[in-house]
Amino acid sequence: MKHGVDVHVGKRIRHRRWMIGMTQQQLADKVGIKFQQIQKYETGMNRVSASRLWDIAQAVDVPVSFFFEGLSEGDIADHVEGDILADKEALQLVRAYYAMPVAQRRQIFELARVLSDAA
Repeated sequence: MKHGVDVHVGKRIRHRRWMIGMTQQQLADKVGIKFQQIQKYETGMNRVSASRLWDIAQAVDVPVSFFFEGLSEGDIADHVEGDILADKEALQLVRAYYAMPVAQRRQIFELARVLSDAA
């Protein structure tokens, strides 16, 4: 049976991997395991050991604490409330936004802010 913390950590691994445009195979290669194991971590089917989580954090360039952000005691459900990055389209939008030069990002941000205020 999946534990809510393992599901949360797995989702955070997947989100970070998506954010930086890395495939499961690329992450697996960096960590020295098979991509199927990454799949199991991301779904929460397999628990990530502390040393493996350390390796994954290094591979995706975040502190280990990143994987526990948004998790609080008693809040270990399969879905973290308010987790906008659970939506693949939203994640793709964020990745596209950060791929733009800073000046264009500012313009897009201002446009989005104006449009949301008008709605």
